[in-house]
Amino acid sequence: MPNAKVLFFDVQAILFDLDGTLIDSAPDLGAAVDKMRTSRGLPSLPLAQYRPMAGAGARGMLGVGFGITPDHADFGALREEFLENYQASLTRNTLVFQDIPALIFQIQTRGLQWGVVTNKSARFTIPLTKCMPLFDTASVIISGDSTPHAKPHPQPLLEAAQRMDVAPERCVYVGDDERDITAGLAAGMGTVAVSYGYLGQKADTTTWGADATINSADELLQLIAWP
Repeated sequence: MPNAKVLFFDVQAILFDLDGTLIDSAPDLGAAVDKMRTSRGLPSLPLAQYRPMAGAGARGMLGVGFGITPDHADFGALREEFLENYQASLTRNTLVFQDIPALIFQIQTRGLQWGVVTNKSARFTIPLTKCMPLFDTASVIISGDSTPHAKPHPQPLLEAAQRMDVAPERCVYVGDDERDITAGLAAGMGTVAVSYGYLGQKADTTTWGADATINSADELLQLIAWP
């Protein structure tokens, strides 16, 4: 059950983060950096080590794989190598989380729009979502470079609401990272944190300020006052 009995009223649209919220892309993200390790003669690391940081993209993966941060002199070159590896196999083992198709079906059946707001760049978002049937019914997909600012700035969420012609206060944003909740709150949307995604190594969703936290996707249905 959700950790709070919150009902969002007069909702017209539900927006979601992508990685760790709708899809499990950790296997392909981890493989992209693990290939870099093995090509350098380093031992392969298990997926379990990569998974907690998958939501942080290149920064998270290179941190696990090579123990470096963005201020390292080699970070830029390693980041581009990682992105090239990932682009070459970004749908090999990526799957939609189990409860998501049923959730999206219920959202559509009840007359709401839905969409995606991710920090993943369009270079990856567009081909990834085009090859997964789930996204055929999305009203909007906003990538990390669709607007001048990425999350935790609210601009991507506000852009999504504008494209759907829905007032921000009639939207709910769902994500697995604190920056998702920060962006949603700043945009004036209802916010839901998910605990089944890529929470990082020491994340505590109770400190994010979200209106509710859910442990599985189907729990979201209990939080909406449906039309």
